This record gives sequence, C-alpha cells and structure tokens, in this order.
Amino acid sequence: MCDHCNRREFLQTGIAGGVMLAGANWAHAWASQIPPVAPLQKSRICVIFTGTPVSDDRNWGAHPALVDAMKTRLLKAEKELGNIELLIGESRSPQQTAALLEKAGPTAPVLTINVENFALTRVVAPVLDGPHPMVVFSLPASGHDWMYAHRWARQGHRVTLLASGDYDELERALRLLRVPVMMQNTRIVLFPPARGTAPAQSPDEVKKRLGADVVAVEEKLFDEMLSTVDDKAVRTETDRWREDAKQIIEPNAEDIAKAARISIALQRLMEQQNAQGLAVGTCMGWLPKGFPCLGFARLRDRGIPAACEGDMDSLLTMLLFEYAFDRPGFQGNATFDTSRNALWTAHCTAPLKMDGRNGEDAPYLLRGHSEVAGSGCVPEVQYRLGQTVTRAKMVNLDTILASTGKIIDVPEKAVHGCRTQIVTEVRDAAKMASDWSMALDTEDAMTLLHRVVVYGDHLDSLRHLARLMDMKVAIEG
Repeated sequence: MCDHCNRREFLQTGIAGGVMLAGANWAHAWASQIPPVAPLQKSRICVIFTGTPVSDDRNWGAHPALVDAMKTRLLKAEKELGNIELLIGESRSPQQTAALLEKAGPTAPVLTINVENFALTRVVAPVLDGPHPMVVFSLPASGHDWMYAHRWARQGHRVTLLASGDYDELERALRLLRVPVMMQNTRIVLFPPARGTAPAQSPDEVKKRLGADVVAVEEKLFDEMLSTVDDKAVRTETDRWREDAKQIIEPNAEDIAKAARISIALQRLMEQQNAQGLAVGTCMGWLPKGFPCLGFARLRDRGIPAACEGDMDSLLTMLLFEYAFDRPGFQGNATFDTSRNALWTAHCTAPLKMDGRNGEDAPYLLRGHSEVAGSGCVPEVQYRLGQTVTRAKMVNLDTILASTGKIIDVPEKAVHGCRTQIVTEVRDAAKMASDWSMALDTEDAMTLLHRVVVYGDHLDSLRHLARLMDMKVAIEG
C-alpha cells in the first residue's frame, strides 16, 4: 500500500526546508549540514577463554585440543566475515577480564568460552558491570557455568547462551555480536517524511537506542545529483535490466531509462554520504522523474537496505537482517487466505539476490507500478518455491515481531495487488490474522501492514539478538 505524496503535498506538510518534524528536530539533521562519516570500520569483539583448559578426562572442562580447535574456527570466521576484528585472550581472574575489556573498548561486545568448571562465574563480573553484550558459548561437559547465562539475562544483563558442540555456532555468535556495533556506526539517509512507530521516526530516539544517525536529504539536492548522471551509465543500467528480464510488460523505453537514472543516482548518493541505509518517504511523488524501485533493488542487492514509504521500522529491520545474516529483505504488505492457511506478501520493489550478495539473481519481469495505472518501471521478482522464510519487523525500537513460513505460490504474472508477490504457508493463518500487530498502539495502516521477509529460518537467532540488544520478540501466529 502506497499513499500518493507528491512534492507539493510534501511541502504542505511543513517538513521541507528544515522545519521541525513532529517528534523529531530536523533543524540539525540535514545531510547538507552534517559531513559524511567515514565508512564502517571493523567491529571489534572481545573473545575471552575463562579458566585453565583441563587435561584430566575425569574432570569437567575443555581439553587443550578443543580450545585450539575453537581458536582455529574463530580465526577462520574473522577472515571470512571480513568486517570483524577479534581480540582473543584468557582470564582466570576479574582483573584479567577487566584488562582485556580495556583493550577491546568500553562498549565492546564479548564472547566468553568457559574451559574450566565455574571459571566463568568467578571472572565475569567486569563484563556484567559494563555495557557489554555477551554471548556465552558452552561446549557439552565443559562446566556448569552455562546455567547462569539466562539468569544474568533475567537480571537485566544483555546476555545469551549458545550451548553446542558445533563449532560453526562460534561464527553465529560473532555475527550476532557485531550487530550492535554496526548499528552504532550506521548512517541512514532519509527523504522525509519518516513514517512508522513514533520512536523509529525520531532521530534522537534512534540514536539513543541503537546508536545510528539519521540525516535528511532535500529532494532539490538529489535532483541536482540526478541531472549529473552520465547518459552512458544510464544506457548501461537500462540494458542490464532489459536484457536480464524474463519479459517487459508495461514499461516503455523512457520508463526504464528514468528508473535506471534514479538507480544510479541513489547509488552515488549513498556513496557520497557513506550511508548504510535509505528511506524515501515521498516515493509515490517521484514518478515524473522516475520511480526508485529499481534503485532500491540495486541497493539491497549490494548490502544497503532501502525502504519505501519512509518506513523506518522496516528499514531498521532490514539493517538487522543484513548485519546479522548478510541477507537482503523484501519489505511488503500482508494479506491472508485462511482457506489455504496462507499469508501473502506483496510490494512493488524487491531485491533479486535473496541468498545474499554472492547469490544468484531471482528471475523477474519489468512492470509498471500497480497503483498508478501501470506507469513507471518496477521489478516483479519471482522468488523460490519451497523456500523457508522469516517474516519480521522491529517496532518501537524495542520489539521484534516475527514468524516463519514456506513459499508455496508465486504468480507467473501478478494481476492485482503490488507486483512482487509470495504466498507462504504459515503455522496458523487465522490466529495470525486475529493477532496481527497487537503489539502496536497505532491506527496507521502502513505501520500495521508492513513486514520484512528474508530467506531462511532465523527465529532462534532473532531471540538471541533480542537478548543482546535488550529487546523482546513477539511471535506472530
């Protein structure tokens, strides 16, 4: 669902030109007034092996060979992930723990690995006393300290537990621990108005709760950038979309070229701003210069979440998914078919690389936007049948709405509703429909409606991530 908002209506809201947004002071938050920050740095994570490895097979603890194997797996993850930096050390006292934290940084996330019975409980106080999110990794029979991780979480500490003999879980721990650090170093570009839950619309609240900066861009500045896009680059981008499409239905050559020009300009804007996320609140008013839907797909495929309709909740959710799982999100509207125990998700913009930046493109059609008489150019992406997906949205900066499903139907050509559509079998569609958005205290249709879909079942990881970020998870349906 898109609410038409053109430039005139946008100006009439009193937002343009630096006027104060309801609930957010934009007088100090225009991108033209705030220099771009440096690109994201590597996230430093402190890894602490607690206690002395146990060589005696009759005792509870980890053998030195197991410790070496875990260190090898950690270093492999550090190299392959590429955007983390590990500080690995050992601690047998609170003082040694404090010294490691001082090296890692005042807010560095921590991965603790216990190798001696009750060693973790003896040395962990400096982590719990500081603002450090912590994952406790516990091998089977490596000690009894695993029992305390969730007790610490219930006491208000940002702690979660991975109790497993699978060394690949160490990489999952690092992926989750890097998320808070990456959020703190994130710059979000917004074409106002912002929409969504009230906290997500407030730059001050986003900064306070997640650490991310939100800066607004005036359309005039973007229009100037748009006018400088090289015609050759537009032709190249146009040819790529045309040649790879299964079919071109409504769009004419001008429609595709306009969308391609917007796509290139948005990519350059994000590079210029060193920004990691984008939200456009006036997308329905962009038709005269070109719809941004191809540009959103291009950005998401390159690991830069982009949200239409100014939906800050969906954008922040896409950032969480990208940072934790390296997966782009499909932001869409929901509708139910309880006769099939199914939930539809549909929108007119969607990424092609749902398996991640190194994955294959999904097949697509080029279509006109469904809500403006087929004008413009948007992708109709045909996602994979049988694929398990996670559907989620972080709302109010403190709650993650989440569910899973399996794609059971994808139209060959959408005939009603937004262009990209998936039908997913869910656990209980009737219950899901009756409970939909119960966690939200708003009547705004878009805020109630949107969810973000990613490939894979990530519910368990979302629960862990919520503990690390002091959030709640509400399972829908």
